[in-house]
Amino acid sequence: MTTGSHDGPGPLQTVDRALDVLLSFDEFRSSWGVLELAAEFGLSKSTAQRLLASLAGKGFLRADPDTRRYSMGPAVWRIAALWERSGGLSALAEPTLADLARRSGRTALFCVPDGAHVRCIAAVSGTEGPRRSHPFVDELYPAHVGATSRAHFAFLEPAERRALLAGRPSARYSELTPYDEHEVEALFDETLAKGYALSQGEYDASSRALAVPVFGGRRPAGSVTLVENKHCAHGDELLDHLPTLLSSADEITGLLSNRRPPAPTRTWRRGHRAPHSG
Repeated sequence: MTTGSHDGPGPLQTVDRALDVLLSFDEFRSSWGVLELAAEFGLSKSTAQRLLASLAGKGFLRADPDTRRYSMGPAVWRIAALWERSGGLSALAEPTLADLARRSGRTALFCVPDGAHVRCIAAVSGTEGPRRSHPFVDELYPAHVGATSRAHFAFLEPAERRALLAGRPSARYSELTPYDEHEVEALFDETLAKGYALSQGEYDASSRALAVPVFGGRRPAGSVTLVENKHCAHGDELLDHLPTLLSSADEITGLLSNRRPPAPTRTWRRGHRAPHSG
């Protein structure tokens, strides 16, 4: 990550440095001190101070007057909110979903967390259905029911999941809806162990779904799902498309991280994947 310690960067190098600082924030790095930043990026103290102060002056960072540390500021939120409102996230995923739907024949969904639900933000119909009278996009899937939501919530840290779901009523959508709290937790555990979730008519009695998680950094960021009408004959099994589904989820994970990942080595313990080698 080092960019050199000389103090006279050109405009493009300064922009690169500023972007590197913003991209360095994640769930494990929520703030920077001047000396930390200087050491991490190979900068002098004065250059690091000017860089942080400039980003704070534009609202991209926020300076804590007591700790003298810099965290992400409101300008980042404004840009992210504008990107989401303009459909940026769904547009990012749609080409991958279109390829997945074409290769599997099933409808492909991309859903992101929305409180105690996941919300569908992009969907591409497959040639084999399911055929519905209402759209998938903007539909909410409760955490306790169905593969689509289970593929996300199973990979949260257990304490975080309990904080989101404890004490919430669990509606029944069909006779197959898991209702008992222990049954729901057992399904989360099974999903975590297998790396995918499969449901048959839990939420929509006529549908079967296969879903896997998408990650944003080390955190689950949503799920990708293949859906079929379980009352229609199909030339293959839904689980036959698991490798393609996993590949599509990895592609969307890479897009969220602004990278195209190589084939990962997956580990499903606590919802994390093994790091790529090299």
